[in-house]
Amino acid sequence: MDKVIRIRKLTKDIPKEVRLLCDSMLEELEKANRPVLEAVKCSLDNSFYNPKVGYLTPGDKRVRTELNVSSVQKMARVVFMLEVLLGNLQSGAVNTKRELYYISKGKVKKDPKLKALDFAGQDESDAIIDFVGDMLEVYREELNCFANDRGGQTYSQQLVVTETLPDDSKAVVDLSALGTTPFQPKNKPQALTLKAKKKIEFCLVVESEGTAGSLVANGMTRRHNCIVMGAQGVPSNGVRGWCKLIQEQLKVPMFFCGDLDAYTVQNIYRTLKAGSAASLIRNADFSAPDVHFLGVLPEDVKKYDLDCYNVNERDPAEARSLKKAKDALQNDPFFQDKKNKKLAQILEWLIKNKKRCEQQAFYAVDPKDPQAFEKILVDKIRSGSYI
Repeated sequence: MDKVIRIRKLTKDIPKEVRLLCDSMLEELEKANRPVLEAVKCSLDNSFYNPKVGYLTPGDKRVRTELNVSSVQKMARVVFMLEVLLGNLQSGAVNTKRELYYISKGKVKKDPKLKALDFAGQDESDAIIDFVGDMLEVYREELNCFANDRGGQTYSQQLVVTETLPDDSKAVVDLSALGTTPFQPKNKPQALTLKAKKKIEFCLVVESEGTAGSLVANGMTRRHNCIVMGAQGVPSNGVRGWCKLIQEQLKVPMFFCGDLDAYTVQNIYRTLKAGSAASLIRNADFSAPDVHFLGVLPEDVKKYDLDCYNVNERDPAEARSLKKAKDALQNDPFFQDKKNKKLAQILEWLIKNKKRCEQQAFYAVDPKDPQAFEKILVDKIRSGSYI
């Protein structure tokens, strides 16, 4: 059976569960009781990390919303959004969060009775959609709500992807035949089977999509039996699910190359490897626990004499990044686990030295050699210079 990525196998009858939920709320109201909605608390203080599992999992804490003067709008909006989402499930329509925001605005505009439910901004409707997913313990993709495709641009001369389409026909993509065009996984359900034409040595996930493209344009995938992927910053669900699929089906070593700064280590790499606190119910399917941190490492700065920037603590963004790094060392179960001690030490180095080094600094090591960065990365992989 083909492996389905992006979305787990649907085991819940969502329309049935929603009807039962609404019937229960109505029954409580008829009894003059206050209905209560509960959802998994998706936050760091309800996150647990076990290296044997490999990703952040939720605890027992719940977000509880009981009907009262301050919560009546939220509960009404939940029912309102449930109706919109159920309509999509019944018709087969799909939408982004942005589109759902405007669909909701349109319904309010056409029915003045719904004016009290109107969203002032998309952040308000997004929060309700997230709450609905956490309440039903389903992915928003199971509610036919998909994000725009972002990141995951993948290059290889050895990888063949076979997709099983809804009508059971097959679509085969040989990445070596795409020329300079990358394969990009979708942020929608896809049944994908991966095959390597020759043994693949490694998969390299590069934080910068542009730098990933440069490595490929300079011939990296032709000189090495490898996969190169551009993550494009904080990995989307598409990137995380795609990386997990590569790990599960191809069993190839996977390495992440990114900047040496607190944001990259804490937000980008940790999210790829172990998921996020905001997505506790989906980390099992959207994380790549075996991915290694290839760099930039603190020891690379000295070894290659890399140019670094001084962190400007007067800059709100940089000051906030350092503060979050300190918080992560104290409160994040991922960085507190002894298996990730070396990653925690990177955060400690960054806090102490107040430096940051971009991955592109490797290009300064030998500016006359267009393959210099590639050679360094391959040497680090083969010599074990990674975490």
